[in-house]
Amino acid sequence: MGITLKLADDGRCIVARIMHGGMIHRQATLHVGDEIKEINGTPVANQSVAQLQRMLREARGSVTFKIVPSYRSAPPPCELFRIKPSPVLIFVRAQFDYDPLEDELIPCAQAGIAFSTGDILQIISKDDSHWWQARKDASGGSAGLIPSPELQEWRAACAAAERSNTDQVNCSIFGRKKKQAKDKYLAKHNAVFDQLDVVTYEEVVKLPYTTRPPRTDEENGRHYYFVTHDEMMADIAANEYLEYGTHEDAMYGTKLETIRRIHSERRIAILDVEPQALKILRTAEFAPYVVFVAAPSLNNVADYDGSLEVLARESETLRRTYGHYFDMSIVNNDIDDTLGQLEAALARMRSTPQWVPVSWVY
Repeated sequence: MGITLKLADDGRCIVARIMHGGMIHRQATLHVGDEIKEINGTPVANQSVAQLQRMLREARGSVTFKIVPSYRSAPPPCELFRIKPSPVLIFVRAQFDYDPLEDELIPCAQAGIAFSTGDILQIISKDDSHWWQARKDASGGSAGLIPSPELQEWRAACAAAERSNTDQVNCSIFGRKKKQAKDKYLAKHNAVFDQLDVVTYEEVVKLPYTTRPPRTDEENGRHYYFVTHDEMMADIAANEYLEYGTHEDAMYGTKLETIRRIHSERRIAILDVEPQALKILRTAEFAPYVVFVAAPSLNNVADYDGSLEVLARESETLRRTYGHYFDMSIVNNDIDDTLGQLEAALARMRSTPQWVPVSWVY
């Protein structure tokens, strides 16, 4: 039916949320805050939420509610939150994996939607500060519940506090106890929040074409620019290098100005960088398309000395840590196939709309 219920302190059954796109939402028969007195003639007072949800699932045919209206006005959908000449839909790119069936905090696991890092989600409602409503892009179906950024940040702080043994923390207090308990916890562990770099969702917008289309008649060359050690150290201190390092007593690096010059010549800079450099590159100025080439599957090759197993572990660590920056991932089981996928990705960029952070556009 597309509703979730909650019990008030006095045992009354209250409509907690209306799922957008569900039957109740389409018919507008119930509203958030309505008190349900009976379902098909059966009183519901002092029954558990699980019992109430089961009654709704097992109901056959028409379902009759006896309610006390709340007379609350419905909040506007997310696309109306912005002051624009016409409604603007809000889309985000998920920066973590989520499975509602494994989430102990979700009010109703069946109402949640699963997603993976990189999935594009349309935000339908932010009415609940803990649980947003969203649907996967192009799915066209009913909305489902996803954890809000606040909830995910709280989870990360909780996990960090437990790992550091700063205190015994019960994560179930979020959304299940009174708000004061949660606020007290957040204030107590404020330092933990400050130390975390929690990634949740990134607001994105679809561009009709890439701003730097590849030119097939151009060949990328390999160049070195020779400078003195003092000059290079001065440029490093001025943050003019994307990354740098030392090899055989000589310093090497990639200057940001070199990338800018290549782009000003209407060419594409192809970079092989350490993942830490992505935080610098991933801006509107450089607008990179990030491809992660993962280690080959161990079941496809012989690993005589165990080096491939080490490589696979390191590859998985990189994916978990930086996966939210990747536009595409390729498992390098076959070099020719990998190159083919890269070429196909470049071709798609020339003809297919790309999702980019909204901050790159506005």
